[in-house]
Parts: sequence; structure tokens; C-alpha cells
Amino acid sequence: MTRVYVDMVADLFHYGHANFLKKARQFGDYLIVGIHSDKVVKEYKRSPIMTMKERVDTVSSCRHVDEVIPDAPLIVSQEWINAHRIDLVVHGDDFSEDLLQLCYKVPIEMGIFHKVPYTPGISTSDIIKRLKNTLDN
Repeated sequence: MTRVYVDMVADLFHYGHANFLKKARQFGDYLIVGIHSDKVVKEYKRSPIMTMKERVDTVSSCRHVDEVIPDAPLIVSQEWINAHRIDLVVHGDDFSEDLLQLCYKVPIEMGIFHKVPYTPGISTSDIIKRLKNTLDN
């Protein structure tokens, strides 16, 4: 059995998230999703709108997902890989090379990292902008 791992914020879950999870699941038999804490996300983005419980419950309801781990670290370490028996780490191709090297250096060096295409036309940031525009008008 191939255990695939992805990590994400999963805030305001949308079809881009679902597409990403579907693509990741195609690489193996079991999909593990790590959900970053509010504190971790704040360090490189903005504070999530949804609570951790809401994000975990939403991702857990996705049919492509077998397991959800709250409070996942931003940096995927050898210890994390071993603790969760991860065979492959997958992420979208939306990260800069610097951010990929920061977060996924270990799985990249191990040869167990794979990128999948980002879903164009949808993002949580875009949804937030649309919501602000709607409320302002």
C-alpha cells in the first residue's frame, strides 16, 4: 500500500482543493492530509477564517481522503515521514522554489516528492476578494 501525504490550510474549502486531493490520491492507495495550525499559517500567509475543527471536518468529508492530521508542521521532516509511514509527499505547483526547498527539502532529497498542477481560476484569496467586493457594493 502506498501512503501519500499532502499538507494544506484548507480554508474556505473549494473545488480547487478537491481537485488537488483527487490528483494526490491517484499516486497511492491511502491519502493522509495534514492541516496547518492557525499559528503556522499566520507565519507565511494570513490567519485562516475557518477554525481548525471546521477545516479538519471539511477535509475529512472529502471522499479522496483517508486520514486527517491537525496541526501539521510547515516543514516535512524525516521524523514526520517516519512517524506517519509516508511513501510519497505531494504538493501543488503554486509554491516558489524557495518555499518548496524550505518546506519539502527532506522528501525532495529522498526522491519521494511530487508536484501536481494547481487548479487555475479558483483560490481562497480570490474568494475572499470577491466577498469583500460584494460586501463593499
